[in-house]
Amino acid sequence: MSAISNTALPPSQVVERNLAEFTDKHVLVAGAIEDTYCQQLAQHTASLQIFTTDYPSFQALQKLELKVQFEHQYNATSSDKVDAILLYLPKAKAEIAYLLANIMPHLKADGHLYIVGENRGGIKSVDKLLAGYGGKTVKIDSARRCSLLVQQLTQPVPEFTLENWLSEYDINIKGCALTVVSLPGVFSANELDVGTQLLLENIAPLKGNALDVGCGAGVIASFLLRQNDNLTLTLADVSALALESSRRTLAKNQLSADVIASDVFSNVTGRFNTIVSNPPFHAGLNTHYGAPETLIKQAREHLKIRGRLIIVANKFLRYEGLFEQAFSHCECLMETNKFKLISNYPD
Repeated sequence: MSAISNTALPPSQVVERNLAEFTDKHVLVAGAIEDTYCQQLAQHTASLQIFTTDYPSFQALQKLELKVQFEHQYNATSSDKVDAILLYLPKAKAEIAYLLANIMPHLKADGHLYIVGENRGGIKSVDKLLAGYGGKTVKIDSARRCSLLVQQLTQPVPEFTLENWLSEYDINIKGCALTVVSLPGVFSANELDVGTQLLLENIAPLKGNALDVGCGAGVIASFLLRQNDNLTLTLADVSALALESSRRTLAKNQLSADVIASDVFSNVTGRFNTIVSNPPFHAGLNTHYGAPETLIKQAREHLKIRGRLIIVANKFLRYEGLFEQAFSHCECLMETNKFKLISNYPD
């Protein structure tokens, strides 16, 4: 399962070095929040609100009794605008632009936008995304291989319109035509990825109920619902952007399913005939196997008797050992030179 750090990570350490920038101000924090530093920051601000699209971050910060919102778009609780925005830089440029469009309308005229992130994460090239908000972006600190930038808001900002950020594309797998709807930053936002295509082309017919872990834009779930009459499906993801994309993909294709925020199985109840996933193995800029390991190790607790876990994965990822530990067996259903489809039971 995912978790955020209880100690300040390098980006937050740089923010802490510049605490005076936020002292006694009304502050909105957003972006890739990976630690609990907001708790300390809140003690020095006039007010602090947090907007996150990441469910584990929301859970951790909510436990600290901070004002935190988990949604696909920011909904201000007051008409009052903030003095400063602190954006922890996400890795995807498309998501950065989306978040800025979300939050900048809530910054006062002449207020300040602060962006903090790792130098290897693209912060040096973020200027292009800020051109519509103000003048020159200034680096006010650099340490721990991170930088803190600031820009003053000097231009009018239009209200955020979600429809301007939705993208659509069509797929046709085994005669099943679907339209995929997605928000920026969601996996396979603009086209069907090769791994998911391998899964859809080779998965056997399903019965009963199924769970799609890490549902992304809802491609797998929509295909399974269209191909299997009377199948009941639950979609789960940690990303609010993915969850909204899945809801819209289902609606676009006149399909229905339960869509829930869950860190792998954290909010999942009941048992399933099938659990299917194209699990992520990256967290931010780093390779991270936590979610796939949790998925495989705990799947048995959420499967019915002779229930199946079916995963598509990059060929170099060695999940077979985890399958054998959890189920005493691992079956390769299909493989290419780049991907493999594996399960605890053969078709």
